[in-house]
Amino acid sequence: MLDLTAELSPPADARLSVAPEWQDAARYWPRLSDATAHLPAPVAVIDLEALRYNAMDLLVRSGGLPIRVASKSVRVRAVLDAVLQLPGFRGILAFTLAEALWLSETHDDIVLGYPTVDRPSLERLAADETAARRITLMVDDPSQLDFIDSVAAPGQRPEIRVAIDADASLRSAALGHIGVRRSALFSAGEVAAFAREIVRRPGFRLVGLQMYEAQIAGQGDDAGADAPLIRMVQARSRTELRERRAAIATALAEITPLEFLNGGGTGSLEFTGSDESLTEASAGSGLLGGHLFDGYRSFRPAPASAFAFDVVRRPTRDIATVLGGGWIASGPALASRQPLPAWPQGLRTLPREAAGEVQTPLQGRSAAQLQLGDRVWFRHAKSGEPAERIDRYHLVSGTEVIDELPTYRGEGKAFL
Repeated sequence: MLDLTAELSPPADARLSVAPEWQDAARYWPRLSDATAHLPAPVAVIDLEALRYNAMDLLVRSGGLPIRVASKSVRVRAVLDAVLQLPGFRGILAFTLAEALWLSETHDDIVLGYPTVDRPSLERLAADETAARRITLMVDDPSQLDFIDSVAAPGQRPEIRVAIDADASLRSAALGHIGVRRSALFSAGEVAAFAREIVRRPGFRLVGLQMYEAQIAGQGDDAGADAPLIRMVQARSRTELRERRAAIATALAEITPLEFLNGGGTGSLEFTGSDESLTEASAGSGLLGGHLFDGYRSFRPAPASAFAFDVVRRPTRDIATVLGGGWIASGPALASRQPLPAWPQGLRTLPREAAGEVQTPLQGRSAAQLQLGDRVWFRHAKSGEPAERIDRYHLVSGTEVIDELPTYRGEGKAFL
């Protein structure tokens, strides 16, 4: 197998200021078609140069703050392993305990991004001292500690590392709750009270804090009539969150020393990197560059991952239909969660059919020219989710497939 770590390291003369190839769609997408012409559809690719660009861009945007890689936004071990060898990336943010246990066989710094009640996995963690040293569980409620104790009592298991997940959303008198519904812990007092509860309890060690500002990181600010309002709310949220995170960090420092204070996300790395309360950021989606990031003003990742389907029928002169296509992203059932036809340019899905599980009709200025067997490239709204549909990505450099990278699914794993 190719040494992806070596390949990801930028050339000595690499400059992010050079206009990258993918800004010229007429060069980028036909090259991917040429490289994969011998492969049957659906075919999924990761472009090496685009992946390298994205990794370097994340580091620049974080301003030197170490980046913990969010595995759910990648789900390809070869990519995770290679990125974590680059200076500036440190540790994994996993999404299930079963996944974390698997990754802990080869990685020693894994934080679980969400609470777990997976009894078999907790039993495995409690029986494995190495895994217990390498994995940190996420908690935000005393009942979660009770659940862990019910699986394995403190005296019968290694010390369990835990981190507190605190709510980073904005609470607005006019607009209500702005952000995702995660932890119930909001104020410095609430977080500190829970921290004291953890420190008092035998069998647990409090090592970290997580505060993910989804209303900033996960919301584009450069498109639509709501963009000015979004920018205003995000500015207010940044000010409020910077002050509240500082207060929380100060309160926790008086209770116990922490190994990490984590914030951010691909969409807010500039803000995260400037927050002096934090010791690390999290990012993952920006490595592969889903199209949800097209609506951000501050950055534009390369479309490093894409997938293609073949035209199999022509129901009318102005419609071309590909086999497959309905790889819909999680979140609200909006058009923004559909895969985006990227090449040929000018294609769009039909309002009443959209992207379908077995077929996707396409209209637009290029549809009439498409013939049976022609390839249509799509970009997924998010980054990691396509890996649940395929068993491998084809790694492309120039006009050649230079390697095959198995996904979690390709390694026989399906965690969530």
